[in-house]
Amino acid sequence: MISPLKRTAPFFLISIAVNLVLASLAHADSISSQAPIRYNTARSDDPIARLQKRIDAGKIQLDHDDRHGYLESILKILGVPISSQTLVFSKTSFQRDLIAPWKPRALYFNDDLYIGWLQGGELLEFAAIDKKLGPVFYTLNQEPMAKPKFQRHTDNCLQCHEGGMTQNVPGLMIRSVYPDASGMPLFSAGTYRTTDASPFPERFGGWYVTGTHGSQRHLGNIVIRKRDDPDHLDLEPGANVTDLSSRLDTSPYLSPGSDIVALMVLSHQTQIHNLITKAGYETRIAMRDQDVMNKALHESPDHVFDSTPRRIKGACEPLVKAMLFCEEVQLTDRIVGSSGFAKKFSANGPRDRAGRSLRDFDLQKRLFQYPCSFLIYSDSFAALPLPAKTWIYHRLGEILSGKETGKEFAHLSPADRSAIQEILAETMKDFSDELTKKLQEKTK
Repeated sequence: MISPLKRTAPFFLISIAVNLVLASLAHADSISSQAPIRYNTARSDDPIARLQKRIDAGKIQLDHDDRHGYLESILKILGVPISSQTLVFSKTSFQRDLIAPWKPRALYFNDDLYIGWLQGGELLEFAAIDKKLGPVFYTLNQEPMAKPKFQRHTDNCLQCHEGGMTQNVPGLMIRSVYPDASGMPLFSAGTYRTTDASPFPERFGGWYVTGTHGSQRHLGNIVIRKRDDPDHLDLEPGANVTDLSSRLDTSPYLSPGSDIVALMVLSHQTQIHNLITKAGYETRIAMRDQDVMNKALHESPDHVFDSTPRRIKGACEPLVKAMLFCEEVQLTDRIVGSSGFAKKFSANGPRDRAGRSLRDFDLQKRLFQYPCSFLIYSDSFAALPLPAKTWIYHRLGEILSGKETGKEFAHLSPADRSAIQEILAETMKDFSDELTKKLQEKTK
């Protein structure tokens, strides 16, 4: 008779072998360096990489001017609106020596691209969203040349752009700091990561902010003097500013302001991009680990271990909550921008038959009229691994149907849930297919 110990010994040995293999796979400096991600060496397919291919093939030519270099040409070619301009004067960029309250860095963005420009800067800065890798970082020399070359950066950018403030994946952040008169952050006074969950009084430190926001106060438009106490700072001088001409010469910039609505969208968008990247990375690694275990334990390739769905849920639930604005701080007064950004942003649709869009603003009680992130239409969301996207659609179905009654979703009224579900059903085919499948399952 074989003893239970001898009978189970091979399984123990296999389990040990599996654990050793998984430990070897996970032994890396960061999640981004692990297979199958390999961030530093993976070929990117992002807006800048695609633009470079067109330049190299002679299909397009960048125009150059003496004031802004290649900036205006790139904005036009890649569909980045000038109205998205925001101005940051804190020294929180690798070109920090060129930044000051009288000479802020200008940022421009659309749904999948961020561009930084500095007066007198030799380089344009880019963060372009790859649908699998997340943000990929580039610079472009501003000297005129026949075929400009974008330079991709990995480790040097990830020193700041991969850590706790970016969900520990290559990511983006909107930092709010207490800047001194030169723009240097006073880190001893504290620093914040700005998202739509941030209290208004903690937002936009080190940024210029133009537009009106009523009685709400933020840290923008203010520098800290030696006599100032950050804990008891007078925020009135920075409130409801619509003209920056008394603070700096705005003539070198493409737009004279730093639109508050653009800043709020930027704060939301960067957070969602980070969470999409994290959900994609962690799901792919969970699937990798499952494949390893199936091979080691001689299971069928489609066998699903109990741990895999739990890992996918852990990766995706934070994204679902952020996309539905579960922690959004309610506005107490109407927000009005200064550049026309809100109108142009909303015009991009898509819209359902009732004319509703996830890009429609509210700006009185919350950022958007229908609280579900417009980045659900993004290429990076569409490229999430099927197990992740299936689970996210399942959760959205539970929440929007009213089946999910958790308090974290209490901010969604029945009208909100119905409207979001109807908009998605008409504007996203795969979400509509998922709803149809659920309905068919109920009627069987």
